[in-house]
Amino acid sequence: MNTVVAQGISTGRLDLLPLRVGHAAEMAAVLSDPALHRFTGGTPDTPQALRSRYRRMTAGSPDPAVTWLNWVVRLRAESCLTGTVQATVTPSDDGPVAEVAWVVGTPWQGRGIATEAARGLVDWLGRQPVRSVIAHIRPGHRASAAVATAAGLTPTDAWHDGEIRWHRDSRP
Repeated sequence: MNTVVAQGISTGRLDLLPLRVGHAAEMAAVLSDPALHRFTGGTPDTPQALRSRYRRMTAGSPDPAVTWLNWVVRLRAESCLTGTVQATVTPSDDGPVAEVAWVVGTPWQGRGIATEAARGLVDWLGRQPVRSVIAHIRPGHRASAAVATAAGLTPTDAWHDGEIRWHRDSRP
């Protein structure tokens, strides 16, 4: 069983706050631009749908070997939520692996928030009992590739569901 628990993470400008159901209303507005779904598919959730989704997420994985870690990203200077970061920690033969992802609302893009949040998350994971960090990025999604690079991940030759696997060892 995994012992990693989401904790608050602070970076220069951001607070990564463990996800709560109460974040749903503000996050529904943050994630309301249909353009955010260009690479992931789907449409923006309503506040009610997001509340339901957050309720399931905060309840945790139904698989006791898998840990779901989710944060909202708060921009301290503007005292507002701007996006999310997440890590799903799963067992592997070499030790726990954290698969990470991030999203920043359209109004806050281009300001380095995704990069700072992803770095903060990956650095925090490096201090946890996690062997490696991975992300899956669609080819051509240059912004996500830049964020992954800044967080210390490198692309591999492996593909998963049409996405390139990026990787970083957390432990030597």
